[in-house]
Amino acid sequence: MTPSNDSKSRQANRSFVREVMRRALLSHEEEQDLARRWRDDQDEDALHKLVEAYGRLVVATASRLRNYGLPVSDLVQQGNIGLMEAAMRFDPERGVRFSSYAGWWVRSAMQDFILRNWSIVRIGTTVSQKSLFFNLRRLRAKIENRPGATLSTENRQEIADHLSVRVDDVETMENRLSADLSLNAPIALDGEDDWQNLLPDSRPNPEDVVIGQRDGETRSRWLAAAIGQLSPREQLIIHRRRLTDDGATLEQLGKQLQVSKERVRQLENRALAKLKGMMVAHVADERELLADV
Repeated sequence: MTPSNDSKSRQANRSFVREVMRRALLSHEEEQDLARRWRDDQDEDALHKLVEAYGRLVVATASRLRNYGLPVSDLVQQGNIGLMEAAMRFDPERGVRFSSYAGWWVRSAMQDFILRNWSIVRIGTTVSQKSLFFNLRRLRAKIENRPGATLSTENRQEIADHLSVRVDDVETMENRLSADLSLNAPIALDGEDDWQNLLPDSRPNPEDVVIGQRDGETRSRWLAAAIGQLSPREQLIIHRRRLTDDGATLEQLGKQLQVSKERVRQLENRALAKLKGMMVAHVADERELLADV
């Protein structure tokens, strides 16, 4: 990025923050009304108003997490995704403020982004690993009052108890955080090789790729032929329930077919059993139908 573009980017970011911070917060009643309009009527205007009113929550959270070395603008973008997810999932009948509910989604989206991008070596995304990543250095500094100091066994146990994790997890995260070195660093002072030269290539070789594509195409042909042998009603249910990104609910299909939800469920299970039987007939072991992960 050129200096001119960088300056324009910073100016745009400052303008965005000023605009966000000027927006008025919503009252509890306004939150409830907008949330119900979105939930009951799919009113997109109400959804946008709910999201826009809490952009300051995203900016504030990004500011608190800026010390991990990632651009604040990227954190804000991820936070906005979390804010939108919160608005779409918010249930006004629970009686909580939207800002309290959305705060978790915003923070989680940013933390996941930090975990994915903070280091080339993936830190981890389990609950314990995530808690340790974002709290270990703070607790270490608080206990020893010496940021970066080596922890004693007793201090590690104290941190493990505080975060409800194992001492082994504390030690592992401490080692990972302290060993986050550049892969371009030389292995030895007098050598030319660097660490990245020793990393194995985990990608499948060309032969495996071709075989996987061929097997996938074969399974797709078998599935298409099997679906063609279902009744029109069964085909409709399978397509609407299993073969679309936004699958229909049992209730939606029940209204369309003029039957109960339970009847739709029975028809779906029967159709799936038929498909499985027809697919298994092509192979000696049904595990061969599973795509390699």
